[in-house]
Amino acid sequence: MRLLVLGGTVFLSREIAAQALRRGHEVVCACRGESGGVPEGATLLRWDRGQSAPDELTTGSFDAVVDVSRVPSHVRRGLDAVSDAHWVFVSTISVYADDADPGGPGVGVLHEPSADDVDLRVSPAAYGPMKVACEELVLSRAASATVVRPGLIVGPGDPSGRFTYWADRFTRDGEVLAPGDPAAVVQVIDVRDLAAWIVTLAEDRRVGVLDGVGQPMSFADLLRACAPSASLTWVDQEFLGDHGVEPWTGPDSLPVWLPRPAYDGMLAHSPQPALDAGLVLRPVGETCRDTQAWLRADPAARITGITAEREQELIGAWGRRGGVS
Repeated sequence: MRLLVLGGTVFLSREIAAQALRRGHEVVCACRGESGGVPEGATLLRWDRGQSAPDELTTGSFDAVVDVSRVPSHVRRGLDAVSDAHWVFVSTISVYADDADPGGPGVGVLHEPSADDVDLRVSPAAYGPMKVACEELVLSRAASATVVRPGLIVGPGDPSGRFTYWADRFTRDGEVLAPGDPAAVVQVIDVRDLAAWIVTLAEDRRVGVLDGVGQPMSFADLLRACAPSASLTWVDQEFLGDHGVEPWTGPDSLPVWLPRPAYDGMLAHSPQPALDAGLVLRPVGETCRDTQAWLRADPAARITGITAEREQELIGAWGRRGGVS
């Protein structure tokens, strides 16, 4: 298979290129090449997607295309250049309008599409609507297409710093501040598992829309998979909110935690359709250990979330108000 990866230098798109190369496919990565290098063995074709596609792309022949873009105009230019191949478009569960509803493709209600390019630093809420518009472009214009809607992607190389916070936290001793309800359902998917499956979807030219998610589990089980013997102090979301702790991501956050019931469905989608379509998932504990090894090897890796000092301040404040861990 001759595979065109639109990207190929960072996290998921780079892992897709690497997985395809391991299977013996010819891989061309079309990107600016400014965020890092492509995997050894891949061909780098420099393309700023704000510009027209280079001749090498429009005159080339590809069996499949993988695109991770969130920018509608970039997807349009990609389709203008290569529409006669099978496309695998990597979307997001953020296309679903109701974060309390775990309904997947054909069930969950989508955001209205936003066909304009929006600066997400100014309007972060446009992310889901832009991805909906990108999906529509691919489904309407590609020769055939798979749309994959991943949940929280984690593992070595993660640039978001979210799951990385927990992998790093469990390398230190001491009482661990655990956020919210220990029974709250969450799910993560290892970047390597997702990438391998996306290559399979391209090989099989599978048509349809699928959520790319891991097994749902309680937050307690997620943390126990990372550190079975850690001492956890569970703190309710009202206390966290009163003390300025943010959910999901950021320097003042406890990452991955989400307020309930508003986000009951966001990390609770069924993985069964993806498993039936060939997705293979590794244990979360393995992902955590491999992420810790990556953190040791790369001191510049991003970790977001509260500091160790802030964590201990919060545990102390929780104890003084009579909280029960």
